[in-house]
Amino acid sequence: MTKITERDIYNSIIDGTFDVNVLVEFATKKLAQLDHRNEKAKERAAAKRAEGDELTEKIFGMITDEPQSREDIANALIEEGLDVTVGKVGYRLSALVADGRIVKAEATVPGDEGKARRVVVYTLGE
Repeated sequence: MTKITERDIYNSIIDGTFDVNVLVEFATKKLAQLDHRNEKAKERAAAKRAEGDELTEKIFGMITDEPQSREDIANALIEEGLDVTVGKVGYRLSALVADGRIVKAEATVPGDEGKARRVVVYTLGE
């Protein structure tokens, strides 16, 4: 018996010469592959979510009553050896603000060439 390839199955569908039993077997196999792929994707997503939750809690633990910018927090995490970006930290800070766990405000800090600049800072709250 010759092994039927996917190409053969697709061509038989186009030609109208397909065997229903072969088509059912092929579809069953493909559906099982899809189910397996979806399950693995869910596992990877759960692992990434857990990793993100750890970072969020780490960032929350760094927030004090002293105002800090997201750059300050990112630099502190980088000094601890974590691979983070200001964007990742900002995302977690926004999530913490949305949850009501921390407070976001604006502050004026001295900038380059003596010019003041406004930055967003985060604190534990009131």
